[in-house]
Amino acid sequence: MSPRDLDVTLGAAGVGGLDTTEMVLNIGPQHPATHGVLRLRVTADGERITAAEPVIGYMHRGAEKLFEVRDYRQIMVLANRHDWLSAFNNEVGVALTVEHLLEMEVPERATWARTLLSELGRVLNHLMFLGSYPHELGAITPMFYSFREREELQAVLEEFSGGRMHFMATRVGGLLHDLPPGWLDRVDAAVRAVRTRLPELTRLILGNEILQARTRGVGVLPLESVLDYGVSGPIARASGLDVDLRRDEPYLAYAELFAEGGPGRVVTREAGDCLARLQVLAEQIDVSLDLATACTARLRDLGEGPIDVRLPKNLKVPAGEHYFAAENPLGFNGYYLVSRGDKEPHRLKLRSASFNNVQVLREMLPGAVVADMVAILGSMFFVVGDIDK
Repeated sequence: MSPRDLDVTLGAAGVGGLDTTEMVLNIGPQHPATHGVLRLRVTADGERITAAEPVIGYMHRGAEKLFEVRDYRQIMVLANRHDWLSAFNNEVGVALTVEHLLEMEVPERATWARTLLSELGRVLNHLMFLGSYPHELGAITPMFYSFREREELQAVLEEFSGGRMHFMATRVGGLLHDLPPGWLDRVDAAVRAVRTRLPELTRLILGNEILQARTRGVGVLPLESVLDYGVSGPIARASGLDVDLRRDEPYLAYAELFAEGGPGRVVTREAGDCLARLQVLAEQIDVSLDLATACTARLRDLGEGPIDVRLPKNLKVPAGEHYFAAENPLGFNGYYLVSRGDKEPHRLKLRSASFNNVQVLREMLPGAVVADMVAILGSMFFVVGDIDK
């Protein structure tokens, strides 16, 4: 019998007269359930959580202040590190913001290559959470399957960029170099391999009766709370919010990919529980693989051509300001750039997805039992560096 069922059973047995005392529990920092240096201050009455407060700031990285003392080439190094599971997507967001103020037209091949790399990065991100979530609930096997698929895609990303985690493949104006000979064929082969084996992984996780029992109806996030707290990405769409910036405010090549008849589609669920969030994550992998295949086909059609714009030795951005938002793997990433005409930003403010996705825990955890806390926390899909940016 689970703690949740036991709690209901004891309540029905009429033991409400038993004296209880509220207890304050510190979950983290450095607790296995908190993805690193996140701390949860939980108040519990017996097994039932009555209040929860996320405590952040243990991993403050100071990226926004460091942006102000780095030139526009150097800030790319910082941009891909706050969410280390979405490194390439973070780079692109900063580059697009800078390019807007420069009024720079990026070559079409660079746009499609960036889109391809962004979707491969999205799959890597989702596979990590798809494998690690069951691990947090006590099942280690899905992690091995998930990392097998990640390695297929890591190989082609590493071949292009030279990196396995912080790719540093983006430059203002394009990419660091042209596509290696035969690289598109190897990308297609990796995508086919992942697509062939992915159903095995999803059945192992979503078809597991124990996981379903631990997640169905647990950690329900109402749509109203999604809107109140600015939650975005797969978590918001699992609660019925049909919003995806790739379709609604398209950038890169997404306008064509999400046009009618294109491979792009927005995955949503209505239940808003832990299981729904996991289902959205798994199905989005399929969509991203479709988008990657469409990108490689388009790059072949484009043939040879420039992949970047030649920049001056001292790159100065005209005075002005611009806000750009991208649909990163974990949700909305916003970039607010203020330039005073120098070679470094006067201000570059990040709106990271993980911050909002974690703050809503104070609404979700009260009423749940302690045993369900790990299931709820793991389903919120966050990176602590993205919170403490």
